[in-house]
Amino acid sequence: ALVREAEAIHREDISMNRKIGKYGAELVPEGARILTHCNAGAIATGGFGTALGVVRAAHAAGGVEMVYCDETRPLLQGARLTAWELMRDGIPATLITDSMAASLMAQGKIDIVFLGCDRMARNGDFANKIGTSVVAAVAKQYGVPVYICAPTSTIDMATVTGADICIEQRKAEEVTEMWYKERMAPEGVKVYNPAFDVTDHELIAGIVTEYGVARAPYTKSLKEIMERKAQRG
Repeated sequence: ALVREAEAIHREDISMNRKIGKYGAELVPEGARILTHCNAGAIATGGFGTALGVVRAAHAAGGVEMVYCDETRPLLQGARLTAWELMRDGIPATLITDSMAASLMAQGKIDIVFLGCDRMARNGDFANKIGTSVVAAVAKQYGVPVYICAPTSTIDMATVTGADICIEQRKAEEVTEMWYKERMAPEGVKVYNPAFDVTDHELIAGIVTEYGVARAPYTKSLKEIMERKAQRG
């Protein structure tokens, strides 16, 4: 019974991801240059991905020129996971450091940004891997649309705003040593290492769910999507 339930959950997850991919791909302009941050692909989900599910669907339709993936410090999920997934699937990929995204946007080399989501408040504020809020703020500055790929399981209607989301603090060695086991920073230096940050809903263009794309005002559109889920569920 446990195996059957696990397999059912797996099938449901892939189905949700593919629907997110379909809705998200419709937002991607032809020949798009896409930016991602962290990993929201097959490794992080049941086998297809949320943000990378959109990239996969758009690439299958012939709409992707290049995917720029932030390395995502300090654990480098973009470098170790996202870049690997893209190359395995034959999707054009360029790895950049987190601090290079603004330079690309300033040169007009990013057309659209797709990001994952770990938890979303009912007003559209959301927590995602640290550095996400920087990407969204810079994209807003340069007029690049940012879309969040969020299965409804990540939307917490009981959480009013992003200020109510508790952020995990990680161990200092992830920053001072990474996996080299050799210090890269002076002994005794203080370290601030939150795993996630919260991005304000005003910085995003929309939220891609398995029930469609939510637009501002998100308090209204997310409520409608959750009601649609309840009716179908």
